[in-house]
Amino acid sequence: MLGTLPGKDGANTSQRPGADPKDPLYVVMGNPTWKTQLWRTLRMLALGFLVITGVGAMMEERGLGGRGTNSRDMEVTKAEKSTKKFSDVLGVDEAKGDLEEIVAYLRDPTKFTHLGGKLPKGVLLTGPPGTGKTLLARAVAGEAGVPFFAASGSEFEEMYVGVGARRVRDLFQAAQAKAPCMIFIDEIDAIGGSRNPKDQSYAKMTLNELLVQLDGFQQTEGVIVIAATNFPKMLDQALTRPGRFDRNVHVPLPDVKGREMILKHYLEKVKCDPEVNVNVIARGTPGFSGADLSNLVNVAAIRAASTQLEAVTEQTLEYAKDKLMMGAERKSAVIAPEVQKLTAYHEGGHAIVAHFTPGAHPIHKATIMPRGQALGMVHQLPLKDVVSVSVQQMRAELDVCMGGRVAEEIIFGADHVTGGASSDIRRATQVAQQMVTTYGMSDKVGPIYYDIDHRADLSPETRAAIDNEVKRLLEESQARATQLLTNHKAHLHKLANKLLEEETLTGDQIRQVLTERTSIFGKSNRPLKE
Repeated sequence: MLGTLPGKDGANTSQRPGADPKDPLYVVMGNPTWKTQLWRTLRMLALGFLVITGVGAMMEERGLGGRGTNSRDMEVTKAEKSTKKFSDVLGVDEAKGDLEEIVAYLRDPTKFTHLGGKLPKGVLLTGPPGTGKTLLARAVAGEAGVPFFAASGSEFEEMYVGVGARRVRDLFQAAQAKAPCMIFIDEIDAIGGSRNPKDQSYAKMTLNELLVQLDGFQQTEGVIVIAATNFPKMLDQALTRPGRFDRNVHVPLPDVKGREMILKHYLEKVKCDPEVNVNVIARGTPGFSGADLSNLVNVAAIRAASTQLEAVTEQTLEYAKDKLMMGAERKSAVIAPEVQKLTAYHEGGHAIVAHFTPGAHPIHKATIMPRGQALGMVHQLPLKDVVSVSVQQMRAELDVCMGGRVAEEIIFGADHVTGGASSDIRRATQVAQQMVTTYGMSDKVGPIYYDIDHRADLSPETRAAIDNEVKRLLEESQARATQLLTNHKAHLHKLANKLLEEETLTGDQIRQVLTERTSIFGKSNRPLKE
């Protein structure tokens, strides 16, 4: 409360309080409430955020970001020189053949344009991960001897609107200045996905700019755009139309010959035993990509070093293959003797049916050593990559799947059959369904294709006919396996005992056991005829 105070002489003064040093003004500061402090803090934070965002956007727009000359913007528009050649890319000979024209065009563009012909502006490399799409693109630039610009689809996007579109423009301008050259965009699905009308406009700016730039230069300028993706179906149709990415080169998983070449390439980089049979390892790794095979050799080298071996051996390669395919060995698992015995007869049933059934693949190994979720396994090794499968081979696969469960029933009785054959029955059911619905191998259903994934679209009569035929195939397979294992019951006992002793048997050891005639006393006589 403000007021006048008497002076030293006791008289009141009419002057304004605080004007006279002899008459001071006394002020008392009140403590602010918590609501006032909160509101003041929020205002300061909001103001600071707006200032920082505005300054950052201005710096980004002018290319003055805090990353300086080491920013990704500079790397995207920086030309590289590739030292890779087609000889460094193994197992994809067809893909290399499709790209030879691109290499010749980059070396001499006028050779292809003087007759009026036009080569594609863009090449799209598709295929599973790890098959070498990036390496193949670098090999194209290396073979042609031209600079190339490498970028990933995710590098174009950032939190600021318009940055991705600007980077696309900068990339193509830099490439045109270096022509003839090549642009490589990895994981293009990150920016080239199908557009949705519900998307915000800023989300489509980068893709729209890419479409404009692909139309903005001519084939005569000597610039080739190569992009790679694992999901070609996700790309926008405007991106894959003729005149943009109008050539697709599929980079598949390597076949057995390609896998053998890749394994030899990686084994040259480690100390390897010269007695290693690379063909056996290649045949046993169907579906492995080049990256998977590189990892396999690395795991084998680590295994050899940890066991104090002098070189990578075939045993360490087999260990690495089994570990990658089925998981590590569960040596610490406590398995009851009766469970181990049942597993031995189960795997022995698979092996015997596979050995004596025409059309089945040769046995590579059998083991009762637990791996992952499995207590044992029988590994069959085809002599070559399987491209088409005959009726005989499919029936043989059904019989082999049924062999384990049938062996349990013959030896231990129907009341002691376990659920260990669940994966076998699932696989057998899948094969039987394919025979009936996909391959037309049923007389009652006929040579008609049915989409089993959309069973609800089929009539009740059709579904019942398919189920009956699948059941018939499985029951016939079970009957064949029962008859075969009943005839070779002595061999089943001998093979199971051998598995209990050794835990793991190679294909040669199994064939040696099964080609010897066994008497009722368990002694071996002359060999059996296969």
